[in-house]
Amino acid sequence: MVIQHFGNIELLKYPKTAFLCSRKIPASTVLKCYDWAIEQRDKGNYVISGFHSQIEKDVFHYLLKGKQPVIIALARCLKEKLEPEFQKAINQNRLLIITPFDKTVKRVTEHNAQIRNKMMIELADNIVVGYVSEGGMLEELLKQTNKEIIKIG
Repeated sequence: MVIQHFGNIELLKYPKTAFLCSRKIPASTVLKCYDWAIEQRDKGNYVISGFHSQIEKDVFHYLLKGKQPVIIALARCLKEKLEPEFQKAINQNRLLIITPFDKTVKRVTEHNAQIRNKMMIELADNIVVGYVSEGGMLEELLKQTNKEIIKIG
C-alpha cells in the first residue's frame, strides 16, 4: 500500500488508536465519544481517524485543542490547500495527513472509505469504535480484524 502524506510521517512509528464510527449514532453515545476524545487528548494519546462523519469531526475538534499528535486518514487524494488549523498543527509537527489514494481520486465514496478504514486498522495498535450500525459496512469490516475492538456505545 503506497501512502501519500503531508506532515510528520514519523508519527506512524508511535502507538496509535484508530477511532471509527458509523455515520448514524444514537444521541446517548455522542457525549461518550466526546468524553473519550477529551480523555485521549489529556493523556496525550495518538489517534488516527478519517474524521469524516460529523461525530469524527467533533472528536477531531477536541483532539486538536491538545498538544498530542493526530493522524488524519483521507478516503480521497491529498488536499491542495489546508485549513489554517491543520497548517498550524503541521507546523508544530503534531499532525499527519495520509491517504492510500493518488491525485486522481478526488471524491470520497463508500468503497474508498472502506479502503481507508482498512488502512487505519492495519496501522493502528488499538481500535476504538464510537458506534457500529447493525449490518453496516463498518460492522463487516471489523469482523475481518483480529485486533481487540473497544466499543464506546
